[in-house]
Amino acid sequence: MADHITIRKAPGTWTVRAGGAVLGESSNALELSEGDYPFVIYFPREDIATAFLDRTDKTTHCPHKGDANYYSVVTKSQTLTNAVWTYESPKDGVARIKDHLAFYVGDGIAVEQI
Repeated sequence: MADHITIRKAPGTWTVRAGGAVLGESSNALELSEGDYPFVIYFPREDIATAFLDRTDKTTHCPHKGDANYYSVVTKSQTLTNAVWTYESPKDGVARIKDHLAFYVGDGIAVEQI
């Protein structure tokens, strides 16, 4: 793993909400810290209501984590385009984030410890 990335079990229980709907809640989330960036909570895919997610064609590449795929969040009132990302085949050093989803916070999405 890159020296500037740490992954640990996120303490407590975490929830993600969008458009007034709870998309997921997990006590098995991971906290990924990368350099000076704010930490990101990665939710196990099985703890997220994936019926709210639509896969998009967007992909990005991180030299430390690998290739990310994206999803939009579709609620009754809005579509939040490319608001979710996942590393389906992460690099070995960050393999723990496989089968996890992360969310861009703000603009209609909230990730909170409860």
